Amino acid sequence: MADRKHARPAAPTDTTVSSADWDSRDLTGEQHERVLFVDVDMTEASGVGAVFTDCTFRGVRFNASTHTDSAFVNCTFVRCGFFDATFSGCKLVGSMFDGCTYDLLKVKGGDWSFVGLPGADLRRASFEDVRMREADLTGARCAGATIRGVDLSGAWLHKADLTRCDLRGSDVSAIDPYTVELKQAVIDPYQAVVIAAAMGLDVRD
Repeated sequence: MADRKHARPAAPTDTTVSSADWDSRDLTGEQHERVLFVDVDMTEASGVGAVFTDCTFRGVRFNASTHTDSAFVNCTFVRCGFFDATFSGCKLVGSMFDGCTYDLLKVKGGDWSFVGLPGADLRRASFEDVRMREADLTGARCAGATIRGVDLSGAWLHKADLTRCDLRGSDVSAIDPYTVELKQAVIDPYQAVVIAAAMGLDVRD
């Protein structure tokens, strides 16, 4: 399993839900704490205000699921599928992702600060207006992805591939242009000044 930032261990769990069929389940208002979910099918599940705290998800299918104003705080996701999943206004602070798939994942708003996505293949994912302060995106593959209006301040981006990535409106102050691939990335004029300054250029009127 990929290491969490600062080597923090995954939260221990007390109960287990294994091989359950939660296909199309309404998760609205549900609360789960320190639960291990193994091979659970959450395809097309949806809900508003669900709360998962210190939970671990192993081999869980979130495909085509929709989560609104929900929380997955300090959770661990291992080999989970997020094909066409949507997270709107959700809180995933401190959660860790390892070996997951993210094709057509859509994240809109919410707080994903301190999230661990090292090496994640996010090429077909989109993040818009999300707080991702100090997120671990080390080695993340984001070529062609949409990362717009995202607060990436303090994020770990070493060796991330942002080729052709749409970064407009995002905080790019954590980007080191010498360790991050930025070829053909789409940026706005303000971001161009920030990146030029990071390269040691003297930007003047």
